[in-house]
Amino acid sequence: MGGAARDGTPVPALVVLGPGAAAESAPVDPARVLGGAPVTTVANAYSDAGARFHCGTWSSTPGAWRVSYTEHEFCHLLEGRVRLVADDGTAREFAAGDAWVIPAGFRGTWETLEPARKYYAIYEAVDG
Repeated sequence: MGGAARDGTPVPALVVLGPGAAAESAPVDPARVLGGAPVTTVANAYSDAGARFHCGTWSSTPGAWRVSYTEHEFCHLLEGRVRLVADDGTAREFAAGDAWVIPAGFRGTWETLEPARKYYAIYEAVDG
């Protein structure tokens, strides 16, 4: 909950990522799974009023699945190891401490090599 500035204008409250956000766990859609039986957990801590910007924590058990991004996503891996392979064959592996951006339009495979947890920030551009 925010407060008010000295001039009376509202000041939004800061959002702290970490424990506290409600988490939802679910298996990855079996139609997209390429290996293993991955389960992801998402704890979205913030969404803007227009529902175009979101951030929170995400985790996954090992497995591989197809991805197709319509949104831009910043990732900061807190623990574990993951590999992303683009449809053109370009592969990149990330470990705890790494940060990267997945641009809208990326298609390929997400593989969680070791149980992983990340902070994410997602921006969904307006259609058109």
